[in-house]
Amino acid sequence: MASTLTSQQPTPGPASTSTLTLKPGTAYADAWQRCVAVAPEAFRDDRVLNLWDAAWRPDGRVLPATTPVDGTPVAGAPRLDGPTAVRAVRAALDQHRAWRHVPLPERRARIAATLDALSEQRDLLALLLVWEIGKPWRLALADVDRAIDGVRWYVDGIEPMLAGRAPLDGPVSNIASWNYPMSVLVHAVLVQALAGNAVVAKTPTDGGVACLTLAFALAAREGVPVTLVGGSGGELSEALVRAPEIGCVSFVGGRDTGAAVADAVAGLGTRHVLEQEGLNTWGVWDFSDWAALTALIPKLFDYGKQRCTAYPRFVVQRSLFDGFLSAYLPAVRTVRVGHPLAVAGPGDPLPELDFGPLISVAKAKELADQVAEAVDRGAVPLHRGRPDPARFLPGQDTSAYLHPVTLLNPPPSSPLHHAEPFGPVDTIVLVDTEAELLAAMNASNGALVATLATDDRRTYDRLATHIRAFKVGHGTPRSRGDRDEWFGGWGASWHGAFVGGELLVRAVTRGPADERLPGNFPEYRLTP
Repeated sequence: MASTLTSQQPTPGPASTSTLTLKPGTAYADAWQRCVAVAPEAFRDDRVLNLWDAAWRPDGRVLPATTPVDGTPVAGAPRLDGPTAVRAVRAALDQHRAWRHVPLPERRARIAATLDALSEQRDLLALLLVWEIGKPWRLALADVDRAIDGVRWYVDGIEPMLAGRAPLDGPVSNIASWNYPMSVLVHAVLVQALAGNAVVAKTPTDGGVACLTLAFALAAREGVPVTLVGGSGGELSEALVRAPEIGCVSFVGGRDTGAAVADAVAGLGTRHVLEQEGLNTWGVWDFSDWAALTALIPKLFDYGKQRCTAYPRFVVQRSLFDGFLSAYLPAVRTVRVGHPLAVAGPGDPLPELDFGPLISVAKAKELADQVAEAVDRGAVPLHRGRPDPARFLPGQDTSAYLHPVTLLNPPPSSPLHHAEPFGPVDTIVLVDTEAELLAAMNASNGALVATLATDDRRTYDRLATHIRAFKVGHGTPRSRGDRDEWFGGWGASWHGAFVGGELLVRAVTRGPADERLPGNFPEYRLTP
């Protein structure tokens, strides 16, 4: 959609005066009232409910929560205690034992009906994502659409994927990060249920509460055996990770938490899918198509690089550094940051932005502090984005917003040197040899994606095999993919079965007794 807002980052000078207002009908209060009207069983006047044992329940202590968009209050997750979560998992096992015998045509019909219901509430689900996790409207709609379209692909072609396979012995437990509630979490849950499993999901602590509650309410209405509970990971891990009733643990999140989950499931022998972060890198070697790189740079900032497949590290051949900067700096200055729902006039479309706020004030401060510390220890700041007041509401809280930053050579002591920042901070490392290039691209012991930009296909073919990433692009970014595209990771970025396409179904079903699932396991690594 077209935007009436300027597409350039401001240059230093007098602040402009904002005349923007919130687009009518998009206030959080409007979205909340629509949720209450659509799914009154799941929403109360001031809170969402937990769903377990096929009933919506007002249990759990609700902690205060705010939106990163402007710091105003939103609904927080009702946090169950450990014993109640254990009861919820045991109830899910009872649902699982019944659901696994439901004929596939009926399961398909119920999932298809859920997708129809989600489609009817597409705009509301997207609006909730804007308020709860700060996604710009374009990306919020894409998150909803990818979930719906992706699951429809499975509904249409599930029969051959299930041939000779059976549901697991217990429900699938889902613990996912906040950044893609629909296209990652809801997508996985509905495919797991289509394959014959009851499913349990934990509401992410940092956001997505109302969006997921609405989506699960629509699924539950169609008789899909779903459980949705909130709570702290530490308190609920006994039930969601270690409970003997669980047939598979599906986790998406950071390495520290993922390592603890990996240790737990390894000791129990539980089926698992653990997607973790890695430092995804973009290498530049014997390269000359700078115009193509310039066109790509703003797209790499989608959602403020708060994605598991974002590229925050560029590894650049030293002799090409001047060409790289000439291509990179003009592009990064065009990245658009602002309030996702601010418009100049009531009839104007919502703004086209690359990203809005980060997930929280705490995350924005953490990254700002890491940048300052890295510069103090020798990193060279090449770019610092500045806020454009014309992209924000007058007087709004902007504490969760961090504008693009680019650093050259972060020191080894900085987290920005070896870990994914999960925010709009790019780092550049210069190298002189192919060996240095590969070492720098493999700095985090495994990644989900990587890209090598080089003019010579033979050079790409020779070097790409040594890059420790599940997907490696030749001058183009890689992503999780949709429908029949597989997804996984190498090294510490992934533990357990790979997913995507038929592999997602295989990961949550049982095949032959001697089956070795494609995945990254302590005892073996098997590619599809």
